[in-house]
Amino acid sequence: MKKLTQRIDRERLLLGIAAPLLAIVAALVVTALVILATGKNPGAAFSDMVTYGSASDSQVYILNKATTYYLAGVSVAIGFRMNLFNIGVDGQYRIAAFFAAVLGGALTTPGWISIPLIILCAMGTGAVWAAIAGVLKVTRGVSEVISTIMLNSIATAIIAFLLQPGKLAELQSGGTVVSTKPLPTSSYFFQIDTGAAGELWGFIVIAVLVGIAYWFVLGRTRFGFDLRTVGQSESAAAASGVSVKKMVATSMVISGAVAGLIGMPTLLNDSHQFSNDFPVGIGFTGIAIALLGRNHPVGIALGALLWGFLERTTNHLEFEGYDKEILGVIQGVIVLCVVIAYEIVRRYGLKRQQQRVGAELAAQAAAPTEKQEVAR
Repeated sequence: MKKLTQRIDRERLLLGIAAPLLAIVAALVVTALVILATGKNPGAAFSDMVTYGSASDSQVYILNKATTYYLAGVSVAIGFRMNLFNIGVDGQYRIAAFFAAVLGGALTTPGWISIPLIILCAMGTGAVWAAIAGVLKVTRGVSEVISTIMLNSIATAIIAFLLQPGKLAELQSGGTVVSTKPLPTSSYFFQIDTGAAGELWGFIVIAVLVGIAYWFVLGRTRFGFDLRTVGQSESAAAASGVSVKKMVATSMVISGAVAGLIGMPTLLNDSHQFSNDFPVGIGFTGIAIALLGRNHPVGIALGALLWGFLERTTNHLEFEGYDKEILGVIQGVIVLCVVIAYEIVRRYGLKRQQQRVGAELAAQAAAPTEKQEVAR
């Protein structure tokens, strides 16, 4: 037991706890000041958020939202671990969901065949779309930020062109909604009936499996080690025999494949078709969640749950007379506070580490002098 306790770096553990606590406290203080500036009582707002967010139907809503947000966070985090900024996740998941919806609407096979085909189509489309940016980076040195931003616009244009009656879409009953052909009921993903609280999307199981795979591959395999090494130092990775260009392209493909899964909870568990009101901006939300979770699978899950909680509760605040823009303010404040808090703690930890190393070196330098005095 003593050996185990000695192996734990207590100061490092405390710093790890201090960062999120500092971020939460700072975010609460800043948010309270913002609410006060609008002439409202922040205490009442926070109380209402906790009460409404803890209701059973809210918990189901939060979990469903967190499923999508978690997949977005993991997709972005894969790029971050390679020191790549895949800002094109939004375009990758939308074009993947679109073509998966087109395929799903055309299939007449049993669900155990059509559902895997739809998911594989989405992952393949997302991977191909992200691979374009990866190839441009390793062959022409094009920044992935620029290329993925442009690919987002191209994906939007392609979807707008094909999502028309007579092409890959049709006019639904009522003549007001243009969407892909609806999926047959056999292609619906399973849902968990929670009674009055609503239906819990079964795709949460896939999200959990993705998180486990992300943790295992990046933390327990040679490929994950090489990927993290390239992200930390390309020159060191190249010196150890790792093909940097191959790892860059591969990580972009994997990130895009996971991005393809982002739209699947909505498609297979909710809308069952792709239309103009299909969710947008989730890829950018994934960037914030990956930052909140520090690219760790558990941290990303907590960030996704927090985002779902804020979305649920702050939308309710609007009905209580609070400004509707409060959600964007709170989300922005939280991200800023987390980034700043972790940077402060990181710098403090680095300073403390330098002080410890200096003290140890000084002690080692003084040791021979003491021995010489004893010998005399």
